[in-house]
Amino acid sequence: MKLRWSICRRSIMVSMNLLLHLYSVLTGLLSLSEQSAKYEVRIEELQTRMEQMQTHDQEQAAKLKELENQVDTKQQEQAAKLKELKNQVDTQQQAQASELKSLKTRTNVTENQVESLRRDRAVGQVAFSASLLESGHGTLGPFNTHTTLVFKHVVSNIGKAYSPHTGFFTAPVRGAYHFEFYIVAFGGSHASGVVLVKNGEHIFIAGERQSNGYGTAANGVTLLLEAGDVVFLRLYENDIIHDNPNHHSSFSGHLLFPM
Repeated sequence: MKLRWSICRRSIMVSMNLLLHLYSVLTGLLSLSEQSAKYEVRIEELQTRMEQMQTHDQEQAAKLKELENQVDTKQQEQAAKLKELKNQVDTQQQAQASELKSLKTRTNVTENQVESLRRDRAVGQVAFSASLLESGHGTLGPFNTHTTLVFKHVVSNIGKAYSPHTGFFTAPVRGAYHFEFYIVAFGGSHASGVVLVKNGEHIFIAGERQSNGYGTAANGVTLLLEAGDVVFLRLYENDIIHDNPNHHSSFSGHLLFPM
């Protein structure tokens, strides 16, 4: 009986130990299960957090892209405004340059006109008058050839176109000129004949012949002269011309207008 109880007791003890071990294992497994569930929840939380962070990063990336687009748009707008402003400045500069060029042209034209008027006025002031003898009484001629007359008593010589040393009038500019000449001679066997000469060409003649007393003659002409053309009076061969302090024999001319 005692042996049987002892065996029974041992069996019970083994069974209890086995149950305790199973309980411990089950408790461990339960604890592991609970920890696993906690880890799964933590993992889910981490996944959720990562998804939130990814969403946040995507939102930030979208905002950054939008900001970059805004910056690009602003830069493009500023570049367009700068280009437009540069075009306006260029247009204004071109307009100012054109206006300056036009002003310079007008100024040059005005200066040329002023210079032309000054020249016209200067060359327009051409006139002279001279009588044959510088002083006293006298008769020139007769000579055996045509002789250039030098009118030495200069009353006026505006523009210095007449030379009292050669008797030549030299046209300073192209234009219309008027000349007049008067002669006086004593009566006698010689006539008085004077011809106005242009560049060696006989133009007009004034002549007179008196058997006694004084004889006079005169003529005048308007000529188109080129600058440098020469006009003078020439006494015919075997003719005479007289002058005295009354200055009867004279040669005059003036520029009517330049051309």
